[in-house]
Amino acid sequence: MLNILVVDDLALNRRLLTVMLEQQGYRVYTAENGLVALNLLEEHTIDIVLLDVIMPVMDGFETAAIIKERFSQVYLPIIFITSLEDEASFERCLSVGGDDFLHKPFQEVILNAKIKAHSRIRNLSQKAREQNLQLEYHQNQVEREHEIVEHIFNNALENQQSFPKHLDFHLSPAAMFNGDMFLVAQSPLGSLYCMLGDFTGHGLAAAVGALPASRVFYTMVSKGMSVSDIAAEINSVLGKLLPGHMFCAATIIELSSTGKSISAWLGGLPDTYIINQSGEVIRTLESQHMALGILEEDEFERALIHIEVEDTCRIVMATDGIIETTSPHDEYFGEHRFKKVLASKPAISTEQVLERVNKFARGNKQQDDLSLVLLNCLPMREPEQKSEPLSALPFNFSLSLNSKQIKSTDPVLEVVDVISKVAGLNAHRANIFLILSEAYNNALDHGVLGLDSEVKNQEDGFLIYYQQREEALANLTDALIIIDIRYCPEELALYFTVCDSGNGFSKEQANQQSLAREHGRGLCLLGEVASKVTFNSAGNQVEIYYQLTASSTSSH
Repeated sequence: MLNILVVDDLALNRRLLTVMLEQQGYRVYTAENGLVALNLLEEHTIDIVLLDVIMPVMDGFETAAIIKERFSQVYLPIIFITSLEDEASFERCLSVGGDDFLHKPFQEVILNAKIKAHSRIRNLSQKAREQNLQLEYHQNQVEREHEIVEHIFNNALENQQSFPKHLDFHLSPAAMFNGDMFLVAQSPLGSLYCMLGDFTGHGLAAAVGALPASRVFYTMVSKGMSVSDIAAEINSVLGKLLPGHMFCAATIIELSSTGKSISAWLGGLPDTYIINQSGEVIRTLESQHMALGILEEDEFERALIHIEVEDTCRIVMATDGIIETTSPHDEYFGEHRFKKVLASKPAISTEQVLERVNKFARGNKQQDDLSLVLLNCLPMREPEQKSEPLSALPFNFSLSLNSKQIKSTDPVLEVVDVISKVAGLNAHRANIFLILSEAYNNALDHGVLGLDSEVKNQEDGFLIYYQQREEALANLTDALIIIDIRYCPEELALYFTVCDSGNGFSKEQANQQSLAREHGRGLCLLGEVASKVTFNSAGNQVEIYYQLTASSTSSH
């Protein structure tokens, strides 16, 4: 039912229009001047305004201008009702925000036609606004997820910059999230370990696998474990974590501290090349194994390739995005062109190679992540042991957010910024951010707002979910989220407690459902980052224990 506001200083006109409109099934509100009309607009949802021009207290010109200023989120048509006939008056009506005219005396047929026409426009405006709000929220969520992924990958890639003489690498994602990862670390004995991985597909799913994979990689390298042991452990972790259709094609290489030998495990990526000083391929290392995350532990193959190399040699590792780049004629870049480009210039850089690849594509949209690594077989310097000592001062950080604060702010990043300033904790920033982000989002969406992520499995499920979230957040009252963080230097640990005023949820059910979907894997991520995650019986409070040990920092 349309709500129509009639604004006229003459009671007879108000009564006449009310009768005509109510006969058509409209709900009618009346006002004798502009000031009263503005008050009614604040109190009620009005779809169309019929506005007289000449009125006491506040005339139609002034009223129309204020209406357009205050109530312009959705198209609100103003139809001037007037006996004025001069052109100057019409121009002024339009200039202050008028959308149409209705001349006195009123003709019912014309009145109904104008009402229906403008109501259709208003309906379209309302739908457009709702869709824009949904898209805006979706974009905000995507940006937030992107921020999480950036924290994970940026910290995982941190070690790469420590070996500028040995490594030249380039990772170019096809979409917002990178499905490829490149990990580098030096063992206590001085060997340089490199891992190039390509997860199935693109998007946030890559981060789900990259985090535990990088944690295993850095932890085992720091202990001086072999390449085969590292590959086996990552395979085991990914096999338990990832859904059946996901896996990680990977190449893991150890360059000895002398730079004279390499050990390689190759599973599913394109051929790895050993090139000489001129860029010519002197040996090709073909993939020997299944990708990581597919085989069971007792089926996994550990066999390595051991090769002696010269200090003039370079190891070339690449994901399939390079050789599968297509031209406008649907021709693959291919291995032949790739080898030819490598040999086109001595000491060619990854940037120069990618320039040739992009030139070949000639504007074709990038379909896959492009990752390329050039490893120089040079002797390694002694590993540097440097880390900021953790603060010896314990602290407790507590934050309580009411409904108004929940609606107006996202506290996670600010809290992380505060915590990271404590001596030694900045090295753990990515994990702290992930813990708080997942715990807070769970408390807000499923606790306070009571949303069900299963909606996302429906057609247009994400849009429906975001619409429900927007509506629930707008109507939120009497809610509370409490964040408590405790640092215990004697235990080298952080304790996180996030409590909400919602009805709670079932952790077991959430875990079962998450295994069969592309979303809702927050609990899995928390389990990989934190040493212990527990929920109270009601499901509205989570306690997270995060150990600040060498193993927990090695994945950064």
